Amino acid sequence: MDFVQTDYVVLILALFLIIGVLTTKFSTRLGVPALILFIAVGMLAGSDGLGFIYFDNPSYAQLIGILALIVILFEGGLSTKWATIKPVAVPSLVLATAGVIITSGAVAVVATLLLDVTWLEGLLFGAIVGSTDAAAVFAVLKGQNIKSRLGATLEAESGTNDPMAMFLTLALIELIMIDEQRLWHTAGTFFFQMGLGLILGLAIGWLASKMINQINLDSGGLYPIIAIGFALLTYSVTASVGGSGLLAVYVAALIIGNSELTYRHTIFRFNEGFAWMMQILMFIILGLLVFPAQLFTWDVIINGLIISFVLILIARPIAVWVSTLGFRYTWQEKTLLSWAGLRGAVPIVLATFPMIAGFDNAQLFFNVVFFVVLTSALIQGSTISLFAEKLGLTGPKLVTPLHSLELVSIGQANAEMVEYTVNEETKIAGKTLMEIQFPDDVLINAIIRDGELITPSGETDLYPNDILYILVSRTSKKDLKALLGERDNVPEN
Repeated sequence: MDFVQTDYVVLILALFLIIGVLTTKFSTRLGVPALILFIAVGMLAGSDGLGFIYFDNPSYAQLIGILALIVILFEGGLSTKWATIKPVAVPSLVLATAGVIITSGAVAVVATLLLDVTWLEGLLFGAIVGSTDAAAVFAVLKGQNIKSRLGATLEAESGTNDPMAMFLTLALIELIMIDEQRLWHTAGTFFFQMGLGLILGLAIGWLASKMINQINLDSGGLYPIIAIGFALLTYSVTASVGGSGLLAVYVAALIIGNSELTYRHTIFRFNEGFAWMMQILMFIILGLLVFPAQLFTWDVIINGLIISFVLILIARPIAVWVSTLGFRYTWQEKTLLSWAGLRGAVPIVLATFPMIAGFDNAQLFFNVVFFVVLTSALIQGSTISLFAEKLGLTGPKLVTPLHSLELVSIGQANAEMVEYTVNEETKIAGKTLMEIQFPDDVLINAIIRDGELITPSGETDLYPNDILYILVSRTSKKDLKALLGERDNVPEN
């Protein structure tokens, strides 16, 4: 009966989400990236595992993957400070373009020889695994104590190199199918797609910021929904006119995230949770799509290990060292950039394109790509922090940024509750509240110290790790930020 089938689907979805959240706790304790466990859940639930779900539709997997990538890129762009990535914007873009081409070319040589395919098909395989993955990089770096300059470089690269990998993949599929080397046309299409993606991302991001601030909604919970609506609109509009939708989404998110927004914290927290949910579902669906009986064969394992070795230890380091020539990165920093080039959902999603196009070697490509992703995530993802520590590239304790806990709609009251953590580097540390010249329309409501609530008075001293709850009018929020010495984590030169 239909309602029985519906109940079964709802039950499976609920179990996937609950198990997915719980696995993040285990991944932290085991030192294994969460995406590995998400994929394992999907493989276990599939037909080669416990047999709960039989799923072999690459079109649906691709659709879910693209939707998830939109949400993940949007959340990553929202949380990225422009002041942080501005100093590393150029090397990050070089890594996202030239770096992907160099990596794809190096992998293509090995793939062509190992998989016994044509050179164009080898290049297609290289393009599929050529980019680092935003979902994997954002997830692994979140909360890590890696120096801000390197973290910014990796996040900016991973957020902008997906369009390059997708362009190369689709272009090579077209070249293989029509058997015509239209290289100049292909190069022109690339610049058109990237340029249009950049322009529309800037335009829609600016429009979204203005609308979010100007519109007066009855419920604060509607603001995150309109924000994610703009993310989907950005991708669809840009892709429909021939631009790079993923690039446009990331650029729009940068614009929105670096603007003064009403209900800013609500928008950010919603998108953080939504991105996690989409990441869980995406990796579980991709885990369902693969059949372990086909994946863990000796041919796939041997070829996958060789290609992983070349990708991790040869192709990626060459791409990093060449792409960062002329930029002031030390050999230690280049080594960490090389090691932190994680592969994740993007290569697996891109591997579904040849399957949908009906390529003869599509299933072989998908299985080997899947194995390469597992290897990369397991080996590199679990050792990034260790590498950073050994290379002396861990930074100081991160300053907790201001978080706004909006009280009521801006249309009803022009006030926000700000949560701020005092840090040793903060210039108000060690002073009494009386000694600090707060703006007139600022009120310190409460202080949390070592888990205890302290009622503030003029003689109250402020110490590192104190959490302040400050009521401030929106007109004075900028002055409050300047007074508290809030600054983005600007990379070192």
